[in-house]
Amino acid sequence: GVRDVLFLYEENRCSMTYMYEYPEYLKIKLPKKIARRYPAYELYLYGEGNYAEENKNLLLTGIPVLFLPGNAGSYKQVRSLGSIALRKAEDVDFKYHFNFFSVNFNEELVALYGGSLQRQTKFVHECIKVILKLYRDQDFAPTSVAIVGHSMGGLVARALLTLKNFKPELINLLITQATPHVAPVMPLDKYLTDFYTAVNNHWILKAQDLRNLTTLSVAGGFRDYQVRSGLAFLPRLSQHDSALFVVSSAVPRAWASTDHLSIVWCKELILATIRAFFDLIDENTRQITEDPKKRMSVLNHHFVRHPAKIFEENPEAFTELTGAFMWITVKSSKWIYPVYNDSDGKYFTFPLASHRKSYSHVYCENSMLDTSSWIYGCMNSNSSMCLEATDLSWRAELLPTTKVVILKLQDYLSLSHIVIQVPPTVGNKYALACEFFKEDSRTVQLPVTHLFSFGFSSRKILLNSTGLLYNVQLQHFNQIYQAFKIYIESHCQSLKERKPSIYRLHIPWSHEDSITVAKAPSFTEISAKLHIAQPQNDGRVPELNIYSSSDCQYEVILKTSLLQVLGQIIRFHAGALPVYVVSNILLTYGGQLSTLMSTGRCSDFSVELVRTAKPYKVEPLISIIVFLQGFNWFREIWESLSLPEVDAAVLSSQDAWFPLVSLILFLFGTGIAYWSGVFFSTSLRVFSSLWLTITRPTVLQKDIKLITPRRLCGVLSLALVSWTTCGAFAVFIIYLQYLFKDSDRSKETSRNSSIQPVKNQSSMDSTSKATQSLSNSTTVAEAVNSLKMHVTILNLFTWIVLLNLPSLIYWLKNLRYSVRLDPDPCRSTAIILVCILEILMNSSTSEVKSSKLLKIAAKVPLPLSVAMLAFGRMHLYKVPHFVTFSLLLHLLCCMV
Repeated sequence: GVRDVLFLYEENRCSMTYMYEYPEYLKIKLPKKIARRYPAYELYLYGEGNYAEENKNLLLTGIPVLFLPGNAGSYKQVRSLGSIALRKAEDVDFKYHFNFFSVNFNEELVALYGGSLQRQTKFVHECIKVILKLYRDQDFAPTSVAIVGHSMGGLVARALLTLKNFKPELINLLITQATPHVAPVMPLDKYLTDFYTAVNNHWILKAQDLRNLTTLSVAGGFRDYQVRSGLAFLPRLSQHDSALFVVSSAVPRAWASTDHLSIVWCKELILATIRAFFDLIDENTRQITEDPKKRMSVLNHHFVRHPAKIFEENPEAFTELTGAFMWITVKSSKWIYPVYNDSDGKYFTFPLASHRKSYSHVYCENSMLDTSSWIYGCMNSNSSMCLEATDLSWRAELLPTTKVVILKLQDYLSLSHIVIQVPPTVGNKYALACEFFKEDSRTVQLPVTHLFSFGFSSRKILLNSTGLLYNVQLQHFNQIYQAFKIYIESHCQSLKERKPSIYRLHIPWSHEDSITVAKAPSFTEISAKLHIAQPQNDGRVPELNIYSSSDCQYEVILKTSLLQVLGQIIRFHAGALPVYVVSNILLTYGGQLSTLMSTGRCSDFSVELVRTAKPYKVEPLISIIVFLQGFNWFREIWESLSLPEVDAAVLSSQDAWFPLVSLILFLFGTGIAYWSGVFFSTSLRVFSSLWLTITRPTVLQKDIKLITPRRLCGVLSLALVSWTTCGAFAVFIIYLQYLFKDSDRSKETSRNSSIQPVKNQSSMDSTSKATQSLSNSTTVAEAVNSLKMHVTILNLFTWIVLLNLPSLIYWLKNLRYSVRLDPDPCRSTAIILVCILEILMNSSTSEVKSSKLLKIAAKVPLPLSVAMLAFGRMHLYKVPHFVTFSLLLHLLCCMV
């Protein structure tokens, strides 16, 4: 599954964006008050060559666009947008042009540490005010700024509307690139999840106020394994119809999946974005139009359905068909016309009266990909010529090698003829084709194979007719855990050169189509899987559209792909894996305490993991709670106890929870926990052996006192470090201390276990020899027991350190601006952990064995594991709290 997510995706079909001149970034001077408040952040204006020179005096006359980089992103990522917009402005002689600004967020890790998201949002607000002041004295001064946000930059842009003093009219257009709008990818701290909750709740509650803001969210598709496309979905609320979500593989003229970084520089996608920007300009104000309907129609034109025509806001209803062209009437139901060096223009007319009784639809295609009109509807039923016609080219759709029109004859009862225009061509070679057909005859239903068929069974259909279009409906394909391989084999009658076949997997409830172009004849493999599950009350069915060659037959074979099913599980739930790993280690830890209580010996980590880490101990209870939460009475009791909603129930409501997914993840977590335990014990053994060879051997000693003045000083100093600097830093220091202490303990154990009782001393009687031998073996056994327990604690503690690592990295990166991390998500946890671990690292199992609290401490890890899986999947920052509580009980066992 991991391999499927990280490696088995389509090749990168994006072209690189190049700058024609050297890119320059002009730093905009901010007011002193803002610069002092946000010392790590900066604002830049992008430029190249002469354009950059002209803008150095900041007398700007263009349309302002602000680029916001994402997690660890650079302000220099604006160059692709800025450079292509500059080239486009040159094409129109700078009648209109855009000024691209970019914010430097110091490449902060905001996807993992949410403490600075609010600060970034407030800084962007100040930047918008500064940008608009630059145009204050200019003609056609803008009153709003368009924003392009990559990754978390898009979320920061949405968060602007949650600020109390922010005026919504300051933004009229927001385009986000691979932004996780629904939920954070890794919810590692409370500030991150709270920020998401505040932003999403505001957008739902204030949807009516956001109608004037047009939002486009572009996702990267399956190549983007960092932010899955389902997270970039903007829900279309009934009050909020100005939001659009599209996957890059479905964007016309791009048709390519992008990874998380290439979405910023993918030339095909950037071209679509810049074309949309220029079409959004209002000629009167020379700024982006204030009309939300026009903005949505432009975005739909460039990002959803491109008719192979240059955008027009109100295209003329009727067109005059002029020119001394030859008029030819075509009466057959299927017509193919190749064009090469045709010196005379022609109009081919198709009378509809004779076809309406026998056929329901007409399909036409044209491989000439220019933007001129080519298909018309005629209302003049008395003549073979048509001087005035309706331009049906706006009904067309652009595909990679052709443009196509599908018309339902019932919807065009006023039309008497369809007219195809073939202009005179010199040197151009292309083909046109039209076909009348019954929808039923070209639509085939193909039920998909069951998930548990594991690819051993398949479904097959043979498309025998020689039509130009087929629709294969994939029935019962509606859940995100389903994944299939579709094999399409085309058999052609002759060996002549023919147009390529186009296969489109069309998902009707979201814009996530994928298109494959294949030569005919050929054998093509297509992956079919979803980014978004089918919404409730939506009965539409996914389709495989085959735009075929006329003399070829097609065989379609569909199989379940187990590899891709596992890939979907990892894609949607890999973020929850740490919870399952820690849950397994915690169960093992409880098992070791239980064995210590019953036998007086601590079992090996790997042995205990096999014995205690069983999914049936934790999963059934969570499943029962999720089931009961479907009943109102249980939900009322649950809410009255002020308990948070179970994460699995939330995921189920979002259609993002698979059957058996928790079991698979639990087993995956068991595997990771097992090998991490093996790694720790092996590493400690190797490290202590090396240490033993270079240092003087010591005699195993038992610390009688757990709390000494020296240790108290250590606790106070680390607590002070945590309070005054960064909690994660204090946790990391105590972790290193624990690691070296365990290495030291492992070294002493290795040394003393090799000491044999002295046999050749004649002065020592047999009783004293036996006593010494017994004492030595008891001490070594006790040391081995303690070491095993400490390795498990260290394994648990490692995951706490890993989960807190982002805030430590953030603090180190911003150390020059502030010594204290504020806000700090793990300060209070760090102080508690420092107190616990400073004492625990010096403890042994002998103190624990005789404790009255050992029975409780051994039983608590099981309910803690259940609680962790119930409430920690979508809130990873809660995991250290459960571990800390368990370690606190262990500490009490050492004392009581």
